[in-house]
Amino acid sequence: MNIIIFFIILLILVLVHEFGHFFTAKRFGIRVDEFGFGFPPKLFGKKIGETEYTFNLLPLGGFVKIFGEDINEESESGEDRSRSLINKPKWKQAIVLTGGVLANFILAWILFSFSFMSGLPSSVSNAPEGYEIKDAELMIISVITDSPAYTSGLKSGDKITSVRISDEELLEINSDTFKSFITENASKEILIDYKRGKDDLIFTTSVSPSLVDGVPMIGVSLDEIGTLKLPFYIAFWEGLKLDAIVTKETVKGLYNLVIDSIRGEGDMSQITGPVGMVGIVGDAYDYGFTYLLSFTALISVNLAIINLIPFPALDGGRLLFLLIEKIKGSRLNPKFANTANFVGFAILIILMLFVTYHDILKMF
Repeated sequence: MNIIIFFIILLILVLVHEFGHFFTAKRFGIRVDEFGFGFPPKLFGKKIGETEYTFNLLPLGGFVKIFGEDINEESESGEDRSRSLINKPKWKQAIVLTGGVLANFILAWILFSFSFMSGLPSSVSNAPEGYEIKDAELMIISVITDSPAYTSGLKSGDKITSVRISDEELLEINSDTFKSFITENASKEILIDYKRGKDDLIFTTSVSPSLVDGVPMIGVSLDEIGTLKLPFYIAFWEGLKLDAIVTKETVKGLYNLVIDSIRGEGDMSQITGPVGMVGIVGDAYDYGFTYLLSFTALISVNLAIINLIPFPALDGGRLLFLLIEKIKGSRLNPKFANTANFVGFAILIILMLFVTYHDILKMF
């Protein structure tokens, strides 16, 4: 079931991305030869106007064939050259190339907004003025690898219901009282009751705090999370704000990852590929439909940002070539541009296989 949900999400995200390119190209009178659902080999197709809409065997997304995207003699000087992407003004080319990215950001905005309307899990500290977060519970936001909490089996998303030592229970539980309880009982084995999953099944585990710079810790970050439900006119504003925040934090995280990699300090555990995503999708589904909507929005933002990276074969790489052409006042050598995009695509495939390999290793 998790795999099916993952493929549906991937299909939606890629098709929305490609529709962004398709829509902007059509608006500027650029010829679109094919809009493909899935990847070849082709199963069947139907031509409507000048565009063939095809359904293909591999359900991993989709693609758009825009005339002039790949430079050749026909697109440069053929009979239909006036409708070729490369013969349009640079600003129109840039809009077509960023159309997919904009579509993904818009999709994320819509999904975040609908999540707020349905009831989005939110931090008590971030509630909009005048709106109350209901049914707040103390939730684990993250768990440090190899920490006492990690070893005991605690996971992000677990809701802590009680903390105790034998029969001595911490009654009023929040972030501050939890930390105080850990500090006061640093030398003891602490029992933690928690809920996991949409069925709110109760589990119990034991944790022995460890000292980090003399401070007793179990290796978790906590927050009080409840349900925030907003009217549609407020939900769309808050959805836009959340879209911007997620974009900013994703760019910051990607930048730090690249810098750490250059320094030789990169951590592959921070990167998740298709195999790992299946598991995360399953977790989101277990917590409910709203979580799944929000998670899909997060992936949409990530897809948009990754596509903006100035690397050949990505939209950002094509934008970089466009900028170079604008500065030098002439087109790049078609052979160079096509070869660079082909090599870039091959490197991306190798990188994806490498990440997938590490995803599989994490499972054992």
